[in-house]
Amino acid sequence: MSRSSQAVLVVTALLSAATIAAVHVQQRRERERLYSGVLRDLERQSQKRENIRLLEEQIALTKRLTEEREKMLVEKGSQQS
Repeated sequence: MSRSSQAVLVVTALLSAATIAAVHVQQRRERERLYSGVLRDLERQSQKRENIRLLEEQIALTKRLTEEREKMLVEKGSQQS
């Protein structure tokens, strides 16, 4: 085999290896990006559940406060009569 054909063979092999490596790196990055999306979704769902829990707690506290205010107004009204 001539020297130039050997050089072409080596260059072609190196370019092929580099292309294959680049594709593998790209696939790994894409897989990591997709997985981080799943983690973000799980975090969002967790935060949403926490927000709903806090909202329900706030609603219950507001209801209790309203009931206590009404009770105090009724007691205050009965004391004045």
